[in-house]
Amino acid sequence: MKSARTSGTRGRMRRAAALLGGLSMALALVAGCSSDTDDAAAAEQSRTITTDRGPVTVPHEAKRIVVLSGSMADYLYAIDAPVVATDTRIIGVTNLDGGFPPHWADKARAQGTKALPTGAELNIEAVAEANPDLIIGGGQGITAVQADKLYDKLTAIAPTVLVPTKVTNWQDQLRMVAEAAGRADRVPDLLKAYQDKAAQVKASAKVPPGKVVYLLSVANKKPYLLPPSAALPAQLAELGFVADDVLAKAGNPPLFGSGDSFEVSLELLDRVADAPVAFVIPVGGPNAAELGQNPLYARLPAFRDGKVFELPTTSYRPDYHAALNTLDVVAQKLG
Repeated sequence: MKSARTSGTRGRMRRAAALLGGLSMALALVAGCSSDTDDAAAAEQSRTITTDRGPVTVPHEAKRIVVLSGSMADYLYAIDAPVVATDTRIIGVTNLDGGFPPHWADKARAQGTKALPTGAELNIEAVAEANPDLIIGGGQGITAVQADKLYDKLTAIAPTVLVPTKVTNWQDQLRMVAEAAGRADRVPDLLKAYQDKAAQVKASAKVPPGKVVYLLSVANKKPYLLPPSAALPAQLAELGFVADDVLAKAGNPPLFGSGDSFEVSLELLDRVADAPVAFVIPVGGPNAAELGQNPLYARLPAFRDGKVFELPTTSYRPDYHAALNTLDVVAQKLG
């Protein structure tokens, strides 16, 4: 017969084992709940967006954004996103000494934004030193090419979203940038402000009859034209300007760069650019008045009849504020 002491000892051991087992299960449940909570918190702090490079997990609302293309920066300042560092190069207002483009310089200084070093290569070290939680770039121009080459290195620093080169209209660029930054809710008000202004300009502007040719005046003085699908002709089409199909007239030559211009030979210029109205956009080349002194341009119908209008360089590949400025210029010249 077992003693009462032995039976009592074994009973206490069984109760202790049961207690430890219950405690272990409780700890496991707590750990599991904690893990679930952490996962849920992480999910709330980030989200996944679709890009040309595949899905990218970005912060729910980015706090430290580095912008690799100056043409994208305007959108971020327009939606009040925090930009810790940005490229400053924009066609027509480039400040090679590192200054900020005038239309967002005040916001950049107010935020304490730093200018990224400019050069033939993207300065990956400067991007890393800014400690971003999101990197945005792409669009058109040299900065887009630089970012594309170093995409893998950029993603090792922070989630990186590059606006595709083929997206040339500012509205879609704005939407993509705002979605990446977690501020898509700011876009409708910006678009409405633009649309309201465009409606006012359309109502007041006296659009000359006939089709329009868009001439890009570049430094090498070779004639470049904008196809109807480029950002500027598409924008002014909303005001009633009808772009001539210069691409078809030129025999469908290859488009330059991101597909928003093409070169035409001097011999073909008077046949391709024979629309009765012309817009001239100087990009490092002669202005409209200077072009008019060239016999090859002087004989074009628009120059001959005084139906030539000059637009600022920023109208060529506009961001949000450049698009608004284009409306102001059109209203001033044709209102």
